[in-house]
Amino acid sequence: MLAAYLAACLAGLVLLARSADALVIGASSVAARLGVPSVIVGVVVIGFGTSAPEMLVSGLAAASGSADIGFGNVVGSNIANLTLVLGVAAMTAPIVVRVEVVRREVPLALLASVLFAGALQGGLSRREGLGLIIVLALALWALVRWALAGGTQPAAVALGHEVDDLVEAPRAGSRVAVQTVGGLLGTLAGAQLLVWGAVGIASGMGLSEGFIGATVVAVGTSLPELVTAAQAARRGESDLIVGNLMGSNLFNALAVGGVIGLIQPDVVAGPEVAVTGCLLMIAVSVLALAFMVRGFRVVRWEAAVLVGTFISALPLLAAG
Repeated sequence: MLAAYLAACLAGLVLLARSADALVIGASSVAARLGVPSVIVGVVVIGFGTSAPEMLVSGLAAASGSADIGFGNVVGSNIANLTLVLGVAAMTAPIVVRVEVVRREVPLALLASVLFAGALQGGLSRREGLGLIIVLALALWALVRWALAGGTQPAAVALGHEVDDLVEAPRAGSRVAVQTVGGLLGTLAGAQLLVWGAVGIASGMGLSEGFIGATVVAVGTSLPELVTAAQAARRGESDLIVGNLMGSNLFNALAVGGVIGLIQPDVVAGPEVAVTGCLLMIAVSVLALAFMVRGFRVVRWEAAVLVGTFISALPLLAAG
């Protein structure tokens, strides 16, 4: 039976990767057709879309009584983004970090992680889940306002180009609709397979659901970011990598954390997630920030430290 659970996890991850990409492109195209400004599409639509795998996986896990997988997914994804993903991308080519990203997106993402970690202590209540959603709305308002105010700044221009490239191909409205709906259904199916497989693996191998969520599930849902970041670094288009990763961490902590709290409140997370995982999540955020501030670049030796940190974190999560 363990082989079936492993196969379900694999199939779920493949389906998530392909469907989430289709969902992001389809939803962005729909928003662009409706006349939504590129900056708002980039910050809100793409931001939610790239976090759709984490949100659906964690939401389904919470709805099925396995909130620990959802908690582990948030913590593990945030750790993986700032160690594995950023590290692999910076090993491919040094990553340029814009000053405005360090001043704006990085503090917001760090604050979001701290708020999620604090809410997780003693059980994430429905009120705390709602609070995380409210903070997310305020953060999005700030990000959109900054982006619109700096419309001629390099970061805003680059964001606009990124959105334009994503939706530039002229397609019939019916095709865009099919792509969007198909992407959503595929992401849902992939998330369901991944949750079922992850719960089965945890039970069959005697591992905690939180550990499986923070490792297998988290790395799997972070694979799209890993591939995208590595390709962008290889092409020399590293300007938005850090901003996108920080945006992903922001959505994970606030949107995904808030959804779990609303669906299955007052669940006490295991110590491998609530204590060890949260401490690691905040520690790697501070470490990544220290590297970014130093010269506003992440170079190869720093990338090696980040990847090494991720590898070292796995046994710590297992030990709890």
